[in-house]
Amino acid sequence: MTAHADRATFVVSTSERAKLLRHAVTSPGAATHTVFAPFSGEPIVDLPLSQDADVASAFSMAAHAQRAWAERSVRDRARIMLRFHDLVLEQQSDGLDIAQLETGKARRDAFEELADIALNARFYARSAPGALGDKRRLGLFPGLTSVREVRHPKGVVGVISPWNYPLTLAASDAIPALMAGNAVVLKPDLQTTLTALWVVDLLREAGLPDGVMSVIIGDGATIGPAVVGRSDYVMFTGSTRVGREIAQRCGERLIGCSLELGGKNAMIVRADVDVEKSTEIAIRACFANSGQLCIAMERIYVHAEVADAFIARFVERAAALKMRSGIGWGTDMGSLISDKQLDRVQAHVDDAVAKGADVLFGGRARPDVGPYFFEPTILTKVDDSMELCSEETFGPVVSVYVVASDDEAVRLANLTTYGLNAAVLTSDVGAGEAIARRLKAGTVNVNEGYGAAWGSTSAPMGGMGDSGLGRRHGLEGLLKYTEPQTVATQRLMGIGGPPGRTDEQWAAMLTVAVRVLKRLGVR
Repeated sequence: MTAHADRATFVVSTSERAKLLRHAVTSPGAATHTVFAPFSGEPIVDLPLSQDADVASAFSMAAHAQRAWAERSVRDRARIMLRFHDLVLEQQSDGLDIAQLETGKARRDAFEELADIALNARFYARSAPGALGDKRRLGLFPGLTSVREVRHPKGVVGVISPWNYPLTLAASDAIPALMAGNAVVLKPDLQTTLTALWVVDLLREAGLPDGVMSVIIGDGATIGPAVVGRSDYVMFTGSTRVGREIAQRCGERLIGCSLELGGKNAMIVRADVDVEKSTEIAIRACFANSGQLCIAMERIYVHAEVADAFIARFVERAAALKMRSGIGWGTDMGSLISDKQLDRVQAHVDDAVAKGADVLFGGRARPDVGPYFFEPTILTKVDDSMELCSEETFGPVVSVYVVASDDEAVRLANLTTYGLNAAVLTSDVGAGEAIARRLKAGTVNVNEGYGAAWGSTSAPMGGMGDSGLGRRHGLEGLLKYTEPQTVATQRLMGIGGPPGRTDEQWAAMLTVAVRVLKRLGVR
């Protein structure tokens, strides 16, 4: 990879492109798709597109490689993941460059992704050996029935990842699947295929065998059904609409799936906050990755007692955010991903303004910075007649509401079909945690926006309601990629009882035994 001295532009060399594309399954002479850089609108690369036959080939190769991979010890797999952890940190400059090139995001947002990969690799490398080992379970007849719970890999996992976090969502869902002994076929978004290929390239350098993880290249609507149709388990991150379609197809095939979908996340600002600290948290929570983050805040409910001071400072901080087009550090907020995303964000703002919302700051595209840049935008007087009141905007737009009490804030925060992430800002941690338990969201951050919950990889993360099924992170994010098997061995006496006893006598003996076990506290 070659970067110019001013870091304003970045070029993927022909040799580097060839190195990355060797991990993709495509056919000679395949049709191509041109990827454009959000920073400039200029073409980056022409990608060869995978066809149905390529998808079939990728899954066949993965199924063959998976059998040998599953036979390797979990600790052996862990050593590869720990090596991958080190390579990610050692070669981070290349990863950050390519992620910025394809997404247009600020470098600090790209680094957040890269750090997440390292955290996931280390967590699962350290925890998988214990979690996946055989577990002794209490048998029917203590001392006579021995039971072990055994974990088997699902087989080949199809991971369908989006464009907004191409480093973390290509890697963090694949790592536990691989650690559990599965092979992975990854279908990244077309816009961020090079980033996904960089991740696979580092895994291969770390020691991942041939065929255990490969990439197919194509539009989700075109090859996505083939991925779902051939997977033994599906991990999808994306829209609720597509998530429902995938869940239906998986249900028809009787295979499992995990879906992290949309959100309309709410932040509650209590009357006791430190205004300066709370606005800094809110700025990160709303405008990280230019708002193109499933767990970003799009609604803020602020108590009337601090509303004027909070809103004034929030607007002041939003106005100070630095937007810049180009590779490198020093930018607070990057570009939106495409003209389609820019149009959606602008349409939501225009609809709200036309129906009576006030723009406290922003509300405009910034073509002077780059073709898809949009200002951080703060709105008030938003009501349910407006699209952005309930629909996910997925951009740097937040609506602020003034409330009279914590109860009102909780009620309004829960007034959505989504339930992905939420936040509570307060100087009383106990009160904040109590409010958190009342919120309908898979993760709730007290005195943070999203990073505290997301970065705590030992705890599960996922959505309620229309925000999805299943969880990533934690042991749940590992064990979902396994099939539990119970192996029970009966000794000395069969379940039907000792010889010479009638059914009635045996039932009486069992009745006494069950009562004794209860008194002894046996589960």
